Amino acid sequence: MNQKINANRLFWASCFALITTAFSFSIRAGILTQLGAEMSLDPVQLGYINQMWFLGFPISMILGGIFYSNIGPRLIMQVAFVAHAVGILMTIYATGYETLLVSTLLIGLGNGCTEAACNPMIADSYSGIEFSKRMNRFHMWFPGGIVLGSLISKFMTDAAMPWQAQIWVILLPTIVYAVLFWGQAFPKPRLAESSALDNFKAMLNPLYLFMACCMALTAISEFGPQQWVGPILAKAGASPMLILALVTGLMAVGRYFAGSLIERLNTAGVLLGSAIFGVAGIYMLSTMSGSMLYVAAVFYALGICYFWPNMLGYVSENVPKSGALGLSILGGIGMFSSSIFQPIIGGWIKDNKVVANAAGLVGDAADLAAGQETLTNMLVFPGILIVAFMLLYLFGKRYSTA
Repeated sequence: MNQKINANRLFWASCFALITTAFSFSIRAGILTQLGAEMSLDPVQLGYINQMWFLGFPISMILGGIFYSNIGPRLIMQVAFVAHAVGILMTIYATGYETLLVSTLLIGLGNGCTEAACNPMIADSYSGIEFSKRMNRFHMWFPGGIVLGSLISKFMTDAAMPWQAQIWVILLPTIVYAVLFWGQAFPKPRLAESSALDNFKAMLNPLYLFMACCMALTAISEFGPQQWVGPILAKAGASPMLILALVTGLMAVGRYFAGSLIERLNTAGVLLGSAIFGVAGIYMLSTMSGSMLYVAAVFYALGICYFWPNMLGYVSENVPKSGALGLSILGGIGMFSSSIFQPIIGGWIKDNKVVANAAGLVGDAADLAAGQETLTNMLVFPGILIVAFMLLYLFGKRYSTA
């Protein structure tokens, strides 16, 4: 007799798996300064460690997307658990730079497996309005989990707890999702409407290629300042982790109520507005200090809030034959771009610190100047997007295949 599928239990297991991803992002951002000091790592080395998180994510996400129909979600989530557990434990007991590179790559691979398995599994478990509701609630847990992880990291840092204790926290939702998935029947993957070859052919559309380039810039606009919020804003007179919590909390709320905004402005209009707010937010973060940074964080959150889901939504609407594989690759491009820029951002911090020292600044003043100048460097990403999305708004529909 076939075991009955408990869709609600699978859904909550998926949510805890996504919380693991969110914790691994926010808590790692919170310990970055401690990690550098204790392990004697410079910003460039920290950048390469960050790079591994963003590199592992698209590798497993794309591979999981390709093979999901053949192997199903059970095996992908088993790989996710092993990668998460081993990566977390390796990080806790890391002996140096090389160990941290490997452990962070494993955590990234686990995160990508979670995305590859849980999104289509929820689609296979629900239909109609219930599916839309569940998907919205599932994706709420990434920014929501970052809020929770940021507050946990701030509390533990303020209490002078070692960074290893914070990494142990990431293991908690990992164990919970493993227990919830344990012994459960999984839905069978629905047959794809088109082959991978058809999807790849659709991706050669100029509109898809244009959006892929934009995805690289939207992703680093979102993940660059957030991942480096500790080192960049540590001396700016406000709590970096409270800023991260504020940004991601607003993102969660904004995404939940995005429907009416998209109806009024359409997807391309929302993306253009997001780029404008993104430039304003990063500029304000780079020039303000103290309590005004929280105001700047609101503008920044409104800018990056709608990037990721509406990039995927626009492609799904206008290049539909690219299919689930096209969306998986688009997301992978975003994460890969974020991976490439991590050591570059670390290099900016290091070089800007040298410039600040040469100008006669020392200590906290030099750190503040270096962080603000690094944010100024990041303005180029949403700045380019303003032009790109203006073109998309005016001419994008000409290349739509919907």
